[in-house]
Amino acid sequence: MGIHERLENIEKILEDKNEEKPKKFKLPFFKKVSAGKKRKNYVTLLKINENGGIDFKKIQISEQAFIEEGIPRIGSAEYILHWKKNPFIILPSWSTKPFSPSEQYEKSLNDGSNTKGYKILMSKMLSEQVGAKKQMGSMIKWILGIGLVGIVAYAFLGGG
Repeated sequence: MGIHERLENIEKILEDKNEEKPKKFKLPFFKKVSAGKKRKNYVTLLKINENGGIDFKKIQISEQAFIEEGIPRIGSAEYILHWKKNPFIILPSWSTKPFSPSEQYEKSLNDGSNTKGYKILMSKMLSEQVGAKKQMGSMIKWILGIGLVGIVAYAFLGGG
C-alpha cells in the first residue's frame, strides 16, 4: 500500500466524519427529572406560550394538580406522557388542562382525521393489488402452457 492510497483512505474517512448527521432532540440538562424526583411526583413541564415559544420547567404534582403562574392546573395520570423514561406534561399556557393523548385520539376518531382507518384501507388495497398480480401470473402460465403443448403437438403431428 503506497502513500497515495493511504492519503485517499484518510481523505475518505475525514469526509465520512464531516457528513452532517441530524441532531437528536435532547431535553435541557437541568430540566430532566431524576429517579429521586420521580418518586416525589416531579415531572418535566413543556409550556407552550401564546406566541409559540416553549419553556421547560420541573414541577411537582400534588393531589393530581399543580400550580403554574398562580393558576391551578390538572395533573392526573392521563395527562402525563413519557419520553425516554422522563415524565412529561405538555401544557398550553391558555388552558387549565394539559394535552391529553386519549382525548385527542377520541377527537380524531369523531372528526374522521384518524389515520387508523387509512392504515386498514391501505393494507386491504395492497392485498387486493397483490392478489390481482397473482391472477395475472397464473393466467400467463396457462397461456404459456397451452402454447408449449401446441408446439409439441405440432412437432409430433408434423413429423418433425
